[in-house]
Amino acid sequence: MKIAVVGTGYVGLVSGTCFAETGVSVTCVDIDEKKVKQMQDGIVPIYEPGLENLFHRNIEQGRLKFTTSLEEGIKEAEVIFLALPTPPGADGAADLKYVLKVADDLGHLLDHYAVIVDKSTVPVGTGEKVQAAIAANAKVDFDVVSNPEFLREGVAVEDFMKPDRVVIGSTSEKAAGIMDQLYAPLVRQGNPIIHMDLRSAELTKYAANSFLATKITFMNEIANMCERLGADVDLVRKGIGTDTRIGNRFLFAGIGYGGSCFPKDVSALAMSAEEVDYDFRILKAVMEVNQSQKTKLISKVSQYFDGELNGKKIALWGLAFKPETDDIREAPALYNIEALLAAGAEVVAYDPEAMENVKGILGDRITFAQNEYEALEGADALMIMTEWQLFRTPDLDRMKAALNNPAVFDGRNLYDVAQMRQDGFYYVSVGRQTAEEQVEA
Repeated sequence: MKIAVVGTGYVGLVSGTCFAETGVSVTCVDIDEKKVKQMQDGIVPIYEPGLENLFHRNIEQGRLKFTTSLEEGIKEAEVIFLALPTPPGADGAADLKYVLKVADDLGHLLDHYAVIVDKSTVPVGTGEKVQAAIAANAKVDFDVVSNPEFLREGVAVEDFMKPDRVVIGSTSEKAAGIMDQLYAPLVRQGNPIIHMDLRSAELTKYAANSFLATKITFMNEIANMCERLGADVDLVRKGIGTDTRIGNRFLFAGIGYGGSCFPKDVSALAMSAEEVDYDFRILKAVMEVNQSQKTKLISKVSQYFDGELNGKKIALWGLAFKPETDDIREAPALYNIEALLAAGAEVVAYDPEAMENVKGILGDRITFAQNEYEALEGADALMIMTEWQLFRTPDLDRMKAALNNPAVFDGRNLYDVAQMRQDGFYYVSVGRQTAEEQVEA
């Protein structure tokens, strides 16, 4: 089978590479000439564990190719995936201009039957818009399918190769059969391919991400209550996570969610609700709480320094919105950096993968360290923004020697409160008592 993938962001590149690994011939299309040249030269433009080996292997075996030409990319392709950006507009609604532009181009270029697949996360009704945009100029038959992705950055390759489920939205038996054939190698262990109508498939993706964002936000609200009531959010998490009706995933308290999916998908679903005159109150609360949660440690850092952050040097560990990615979209670290700079603080940061991306945004407004310990040299406090494995078992003696003050503000609850107290740190986390409060209790 031959397929095309239009767009080589996280979803497009992972999807194209992984389909090639199953033996499919894949051509990835992107208008960014520099990016396409890099990929043709064997350079992976994103950091995603496990992707590079598959990328190189399938290029070498001739199953994975790259081009800037849509006409060349879709030639003889049975399936054409649209993995294009759908950024939030000023009102929070998903911007479909890239998707609909390619749909319009396809109408002029298609010369054979193909299944056009919306892989991008799009609002309900987009499939019908894509259908209309192509049909306005197409002279051949085609079908439009919704096939939402459920990939977690950092484990996207594993998620793609071993999917929990595959959702296919279509009313065409022919298109559904082609999609079943394409995904057959990935569901051999019995994980389901779930067929539904186009609109239900589109809503499924928004519903999934919005529910997970709500689950995270609820736990952050519980963490905030724990701080006021003297309870421990980690123990509460264990207590409720063993309930099979709740489950133990997405219950870790912290400084909010970020990334390319949850923020824009929650916002887009809320906007879709407004468009049909429905007040989706839960989602509004989720967005409000998450926004305030991102910088909740700033007040605690300020309090530690008696309200005066001007001239203080603050070290940051972690810049990516989550570990095992270089993605900084809506990363809590960025919001904390802006708050610290606004208060007159100096910021020095370290992240294993995301520093180049942050440099592209902030330039020389902050300092970037070569490693996690260099970031601590002469710093007045440490703030932890991302739960990279590298940060989980540090040399505490080396940390304390490097810091001007042994003060750690942990937005990801990496360390044991009592242990940090024993090792002489002033340690603040989320939803747990400070070491000092534990002693007083």
